[in-house]
Parts: sequence; C-alpha cells; structure tokens
Amino acid sequence: MRFVTIVLDSGGVGALDDYAQYGDAAGANTLGNVARSVGGLALPNFARLGLGNVTSIAGVASTLSPRARVGRLREQSRGKDTITGHWEMAGIITAEPFPTYPSGFPEELIAEFTRITGKPPLGNVPASGTEIIESLGPEHLATGRPILYTSADSVFQVAAHEEVVPLATLYDWCERARLMLVPPHNVNRVIARPFVGKPGAFARTPNRRDYAIEPPPSVLDRLAEVGVGVHAVGKICDIYCGHGVTTSVRVSDNRDAMEKTFELMDRVAHGFIFTNLNDFDSKYGHRRNVRGYAHALEELDALLPRLESLLQPEDHVIFTADHGCDPTAPGTDHTREFVPFIHRSQEAGASLGDLDGLDTVGKTVLKAFGV
Repeated sequence: MRFVTIVLDSGGVGALDDYAQYGDAAGANTLGNVARSVGGLALPNFARLGLGNVTSIAGVASTLSPRARVGRLREQSRGKDTITGHWEMAGIITAEPFPTYPSGFPEELIAEFTRITGKPPLGNVPASGTEIIESLGPEHLATGRPILYTSADSVFQVAAHEEVVPLATLYDWCERARLMLVPPHNVNRVIARPFVGKPGAFARTPNRRDYAIEPPPSVLDRLAEVGVGVHAVGKICDIYCGHGVTTSVRVSDNRDAMEKTFELMDRVAHGFIFTNLNDFDSKYGHRRNVRGYAHALEELDALLPRLESLLQPEDHVIFTADHGCDPTAPGTDHTREFVPFIHRSQEAGASLGDLDGLDTVGKTVLKAFGV
C-alpha cells in the first residue's frame, strides 16, 4: 500500500476567523479568488474528486457524489508559514509563533552574520525576493556583499549570484546562520536564494536550500519506527530536517515534482510519498501572478488521470495545502486560510465540512498504515 500526499503550497480555500491578527485583509481565498479573477478554472478532475464542495470556485461545480472525502482544515498552530503548516500536518502544533522581523534583524545578528560572511550584508529588510535582487543585485555584483532579507514569515533569506558567491559558500553561510539563530531569534527557516543573470534580467535558480529549525518528533518519525519508508519530493526533506525521511529528491518545478512522484509510484510497493508543489507559492502567490496560478492549477489537474492510473486499489492520495497566499490580496505575504482536504481511497466520497487541525492529514496517514 502506498499513501501519496501532495501539498499545493499556498493553496488556501478561505480566510480563517482570526485572519486580522495576522495582518490580512478580509476575504482571502486563494483558489476561489484566482478562479473568480480569471473568469473560471477548467479543473474537471479536481471537480470529480469534490474540490467544488470545499469552497466556491468559478468553473468547478459542486457534486452530490464526490469521488473523495473532502473538506476544509482549520489550522490550530500560530502562524501562516511553510514550517508551521507542514509541521501541523505531521502532528506538531506550534503554540508559540516563531519570531518575525518587520523592521529587519537586530544589530547583534547582523554583526555575527558579517563575521560569518566577511562582509556586511545588503538589505536587511522585509522584501519580495524577486524585487530585492533587482534593486540590490547590481551592488551585490560590484561588492560581493550578500543580500539579506526577510518577510512576514519567520525567515532569514540570503541571496547571492552564483558567479559571485559559489553555491558551496552560500550554503556554508546559511548553515552557519542556522546555528547562529537560537532563542529568542530561533527563526524557523534560513533560506539560501541563489540567482543568475545581469541587471534588469536576474533570475532565481532551482538551487535554493532551506535550513529549517529542528522539529520535535512527528508522524514521519513514527512511520520510520514501524518500517514504513518515507519518500520526500521537493523541499519536504528540508522542512523536517530529514527526520524520518528514507529517500529525498530535489525538483526544479511543479511538473518535475509530479514526474518524480510518478517515478516513485512506479518503484515503491509500500510506503509514504510526500510531495510539495512549491511553484504555487514562490512563483505565483508571492509574485501576485493570478494567471500563472490559474494555469498551474489547470496543469496539475491535467496530470490527475496519470496519477490515478498508477494507483493500486488499496492506495490513498491526499491533496492539501500548508497555508494561503492569495495573489489577489494586498502585499506579497501569505494569507491565513483554511486548507483543502481531498482524500481519495477505497472509502466512499463524502463532504466533511470544516475540520479542526491540519494534523488530520497525519492522523489519516497513520490510520491507513495501521499505526
């Protein structure tokens, strides 16, 4: 038996009641607002599973007989970021939010990071990653100073041009920064953000690396303890610092992530396949690219028949998300939202309504494996 969980990174389906506490405007609904803004989405396979029963999505009708068990999951943790969402899926509730830095990092951290890199960083502000490399990239090329930035999330992001700072050096800086960031500055992720190109035409590369804070024991550890292989696709391994992970593959984009998932389904007879589709968040949500987001959803929908053709009768699939990132909302940050729960198995489909906890995902996985 295989259990495949696919995370549409940022695929939120409606604002949570406490959205205002997280600085969000009213009305966030990543999938719903994307569909409305483009005049409707063509998602026939997700519609058959029951996505239209989860939230109102233009072009995706609800159905009286969904193929999957579908609903919305209400996050219990304090946060609206990748680590918090993925950790909760795996049974880790974050009661105290990770620190954020709306005014940039304090001087003592900058001084220590300067000792690590040998040069004071540029930036040290909350920013869009693509915008900050465009604005500070030329000075970085001229000086070799790393570009440091954060966001509304608990992240310490370091951007460097691959021809100025070798990847091995950038990764070393980020690994040492991870060791530096201890309480009260225990940022949940240090992210290496390499880029290439020339002024006016910079582009981030697939060589990103995430250095997450060490997680407490999770569903992945529990699966490993009972001999269930955990196969990570995309940034999943980084999110859990490799805990409980049997194999891991990196990917270049959503299509590559799905291809890697199909390859695993071809060769893994028994195990848990955990896939993150990061393009929804990094390429379209944060960049407020509504049409790109819509196109990516339709591309994923077109791959579902291939996914289903690889399933054995006893296999399970869950589609879910870790948070929202509504590209129609103001700013460039994540949005505090419900996330979808679409569980395809031998069980009859049903509309489940709203459920408490992204850990519904992990509990469903453990139950399927009899743990």
